[in-house]
Amino acid sequence: MSGPFEIAVEAWGHDMPEWVNVLAKACAASSQSKVAKRLGYAAAVVSQILRNKYAGKVDNVRARVEGVLMGATLECPALGLLPLHECQDWRKKAKVFSNANHQRVVMYRACSNCPNNVTEGS
Repeated sequence: MSGPFEIAVEAWGHDMPEWVNVLAKACAASSQSKVAKRLGYAAAVVSQILRNKYAGKVDNVRARVEGVLMGATLECPALGLLPLHECQDWRKKAKVFSNANHQRVVMYRACSNCPNNVTEGS
């Protein structure tokens, strides 16, 4: 039986993106379910990514892997240096205005005009 890394190499080839490599190795060291939970995705999404069959927005999963597993950051105009996945979380929250607290209002305004904000789907 093939492990996550072998499955990814078979699906993506030896020139697979580094983030897929990191994802596969994390799954091999732990489990797809545990890694998926850390990323905030279902295990099926991780499986589909490893098999290069994910029909959703691969860039969203890539950003999550890079932020959570690889420590990628970006410069947020409102908060300064921020892990990539936290920026992704704020962008998602900012799609709908909420005055639940001051931070949500600030981030709604900041994310609405931010150059890092790209339209996200699945």
